[in-house]
Amino acid sequence: MKKLRIALAGGGTGGHIIPLIAVAQELNKQSSNFGIELDMRYFGSAYDYAELLMENGIRFVPIYSSKFRRYWSALNLIDFVKFFLSLFQLFWKLFWFMPDMIFSKGGPGALAVVLAGRFYMIPTIIHESDSVPGLTNKISGRFAKKIFLSFAKAEDYFSKNKNIEVVGNPVRESLFQQAANLGQEIETAPKNAKRGFGMNPEEPLILVLGGSQGAERLNNFILENLGVLTKDFQILHQVGKNNYQSYKNEYEFAANDRNNSKKNRYTFKAFFNEDMADALMAADLVISRAGSGNIFEIAAFGKPAILVPLPESANNHQKENAYLYSQSGGAIIIEEENLLAHLVMEEINKILKNKDLTQKMGSAAKSFYRPDAAFIIAKHLLGYL
Repeated sequence: MKKLRIALAGGGTGGHIIPLIAVAQELNKQSSNFGIELDMRYFGSAYDYAELLMENGIRFVPIYSSKFRRYWSALNLIDFVKFFLSLFQLFWKLFWFMPDMIFSKGGPGALAVVLAGRFYMIPTIIHESDSVPGLTNKISGRFAKKIFLSFAKAEDYFSKNKNIEVVGNPVRESLFQQAANLGQEIETAPKNAKRGFGMNPEEPLILVLGGSQGAERLNNFILENLGVLTKDFQILHQVGKNNYQSYKNEYEFAANDRNNSKKNRYTFKAFFNEDMADALMAADLVISRAGSGNIFEIAAFGKPAILVPLPESANNHQKENAYLYSQSGGAIIIEEENLLAHLVMEEINKILKNKDLTQKMGSAAKSFYRPDAAFIIAKHLLGYL
């Protein structure tokens, strides 16, 4: 049996790790059909996702992660040193692993993997999730044998590399397997999902997503306006791992003034992982940041969305992502400075109280989604090797 070694690299957040896992799941599936044994290892910082990586047959190899900020910060000096330390780590660890291929999602920490791999003449393939590439992938793209993109717009930034393919953002096949367990009927599955979260299956539910790390200002908006939001709608809210404890304390302090009927209309969690499919299936509308991972998972489940781009995202890529996606008709955009209760409620009511518009947006979302991203990338990796 032939054994293939693949080194994976990314920025350590859900936006990088989850698509890598989607590709890994497809690699496991395809390689077994050809009798190929895979040895996949993730090099980088992914402590929050180490267990999830291992569950999908990926060994986690810790490496120093460094981030280069495009503004003055003393942390840049520290990360400059960490970058060279990570290179020395990788020269050693890649030498003993010597992968046949590097697959990089970009992000802090991934550039050192690509550069160390180039030293050993290991071929690299990259995937860029966002419409505006980050610095790591802009540099990595110069060396890459192949560049996969989520948004066609990003092709403008890789003009020197002709081997480019737009495939969308990989979504885990396991999400669809989980969704199938809720039932195949279009009416039954969402109701079953709502019951699973202790919600009323007959009332509309809004899912709020701030990304894997959460979104503090989006969280504050929900907390401050819970009374208005839960009057007509149920809320399921991902607050983020980093924000969970502080949010829980604030919620419990504020919840003393609310009656039990309102409390039963609102549920928050640190992070949806195994139950992400349930959350998306339960949702009648999603309010979300505009990271590529969120957008493509929302689109995969055909859910209407209100996108609130993060203003501080690198190169303002979330705003660009949001506007490109909104052109499909699957979402509307509310800029963060316009995140006001009356404006948000106006848009929510416009969507959820108009069944034709809800269905139209859901269909547009489904049309935007590219279901074969992970399959195409995995097929290319195995074919190249």
